[in-house]
Amino acid sequence: MTDESGVQSIPFTELARRFGTPLFVYDGDVLAGQYRGLRARLHPALEIRYSLKANPNVSICALLRSLGAGAEVSSLAELLTARRAGVPAAEIMVPGPGKSRAELAACVDEGVHAILCESLGELSDIDELGRARGVRVPVALRVNPAFEARGAGLAMGGRPRQFGIDEDQLADAVGLARGLAGVRLIGIHVYLGTRILDEDVIVANTRNILELADRQAGRLGLPLELVGVGGGLGVAYFDGERDLDPVRLAEGLNPLVAGFRAAHPATRLVLELGRYLTAPSGTYVVGVRHTKRSMGERFAVTDGGTHHHMAAVGIGSFVKRNFPMRLLNRTATEPAEPWHVTGPLCTPNDTLGRNVALPPLRPGDLLGVLRSGAYGLTASPTLFLGHGRPAEVLVHQGTPYLIRERDRPEELLRGQLLHDLAPEPGPAGIPARRPAPAT
Repeated sequence: MTDESGVQSIPFTELARRFGTPLFVYDGDVLAGQYRGLRARLHPALEIRYSLKANPNVSICALLRSLGAGAEVSSLAELLTARRAGVPAAEIMVPGPGKSRAELAACVDEGVHAILCESLGELSDIDELGRARGVRVPVALRVNPAFEARGAGLAMGGRPRQFGIDEDQLADAVGLARGLAGVRLIGIHVYLGTRILDEDVIVANTRNILELADRQAGRLGLPLELVGVGGGLGVAYFDGERDLDPVRLAEGLNPLVAGFRAAHPATRLVLELGRYLTAPSGTYVVGVRHTKRSMGERFAVTDGGTHHHMAAVGIGSFVKRNFPMRLLNRTATEPAEPWHVTGPLCTPNDTLGRNVALPPLRPGDLLGVLRSGAYGLTASPTLFLGHGRPAEVLVHQGTPYLIRERDRPEELLRGQLLHDLAPEPGPAGIPARRPAPAT
């Protein structure tokens, strides 16, 4: 387990010495514990699919797969990652409001469990691909319901959205699908919101989704081979928040699942989880390069920043709140004092924490931003100033494994093409434009 000094008895100082900083470190025991703690308590009919958008590293996905998780992917790269991690195509579903034809074709060719269709136009695109291959593609309709989630950090339904088909347009979608030879409707998916920390809210949202699926299936004659009840399970980051209680959550969800399964014994029920599984396992480790005072306030300038951990900026929040943060390399006895922890980028927004209570800091110290296993690296502008991505390490059963190499400057330049764009001299040395290159 991760503690103040290290991960599974490996000191953070040793990990920093071996792999450098900045560095993401993931504790495989914590990752497995998050999955197993929920899986052991939930009704067995409720499948868990790992949402790769939270952390798309292939080793993270492979570990969760080894425990039994399926996958939810939203791009071609995520599809390839899940397949490389060992997830069977039959346990992969694919949402996303703007899937390309290439991505849809790959889903059809791989034979995924279901493409979650988000618009009538996408339904027609899937039909063309299915007819061209002589197959009927399994499709679940993602529904934008008339009701909205309570208690979500980011609501995804109940209002105009690019996601899903409005509930009042379902009849049109089902009618269209019945006339398409390359599509086979198999069910309904609803995702209401994210970072929900109230068990009763999750239970109420799930009840609403199951009632919607049952109601629409009966009204429209829609088959229910699959019902996706979303996810949105949150983790506590900030003061005043608490983690979800998996026992209390299961006590609320399991009767709903049992009742629905009794009425629809052939239906597969799916819960998609990303942040809940991975966030608590991760620590973003940065090294202090300089300390300084500016107008009476303390700054610790580190080698890592928001180009690796954009969530620390407070995106989506009205007020910037700090992720939990601590000193990793030594035990300090001095009283804590307020520090602004910043990075190397040329923007005042490159601030990992404001007025963080830390002991007196000095160059060479290691700081850890906790609960950084989700939406850290994957949701960050890693190319800003050409710093690239940091290394990632997974500690599994007491052994640290490098699961992503640090970007090197020459690698960042590899995909760029340099052309001779200097103007040719004209008469008497007057610059003249070169002819435009042929296309």
